Amino acid sequence: MSAHHDHDHHHHGPVRHDRAFAVGIGLNLGFVVLEAYWGVAAKSLALLADAGHNLGDVLALVLAWAAAGLVGRRATSRRTYGLGRTTIWASLINSVVLLLAVGGIGWEAIGRFGRPETVEGGIVMAVAGLGILINTGTALMFMKGAKSDLNLKGAFLHMAGDAAVSLAVVVAALVMGLTGWAWLDPVLSLGIALLIAWGSLGLLRESVDLSLDAVPAGIDSEGVEAFLTGQSGVTALHDLHIWPLSTSQAALTVHLVMPDPPEDDSFLHDLAEELDHHFGIGHATIQLERGDGIQVCRLCDAHGR
Repeated sequence: MSAHHDHDHHHHGPVRHDRAFAVGIGLNLGFVVLEAYWGVAAKSLALLADAGHNLGDVLALVLAWAAAGLVGRRATSRRTYGLGRTTIWASLINSVVLLLAVGGIGWEAIGRFGRPETVEGGIVMAVAGLGILINTGTALMFMKGAKSDLNLKGAFLHMAGDAAVSLAVVVAALVMGLTGWAWLDPVLSLGIALLIAWGSLGLLRESVDLSLDAVPAGIDSEGVEAFLTGQSGVTALHDLHIWPLSTSQAALTVHLVMPDPPEDDSFLHDLAEELDHHFGIGHATIQLERGDGIQVCRLCDAHGR
């Protein structure tokens, strides 16, 4: 068996969003303190629930920022892929923190039905209105990066969700002021909890998949296989694996059967470039085999691929 290996180390480094993280953390931490104070003063469970949610989001931003910084660390002889997977763990931890917050908000809201409080609607509307501005502005700073990086997507979802929640709080406070419906406060709190849970479960599911080396959601594995088998001179492939190196980077290994392999490495380099360009797979390791039947690759039937 004749084999060639191409270890393509060309991949695009993650785009840093240090300023966005710093501004987002500073603004949201200050807003949490303000919201918690006025939530107590106005007797608004919805404001307190949102303050707890925002505090979780501050933690989420800190984790996401730390993980984004670790991605840039150079690989070592012990950690040969670097620390990119910390972004996956950050998104996983963020989703769990949010689900824990949902439990606390839901518990308090259910208890409030039996002891409704008169809410100071004007204060609630003013504070929540400020929250709309802060959270929308922070979300916009992460919107572009969220399209290609699950870690940044988690930060974006946190901030966008907070903006929506703040808008709901403003509307509910207005309605309560006009009607005197005190029960609307715990109802809104439960709605906030359900909204957080919906977004968090999706983030949790995707984070768990990546932590278990599933093919990243943005990569079509069948399309990759068809692309590879469609290369001139390739008659078959096996041992194809695609997995995440981080929330924004992916790797691939594959054995390609080529009875008449090329004489130089240009085919391998070009193929690696195309995998990066078309599928976002920046780290490709490709082994060529003649498939002459004299020696059968021991990984030919491994994992059913």
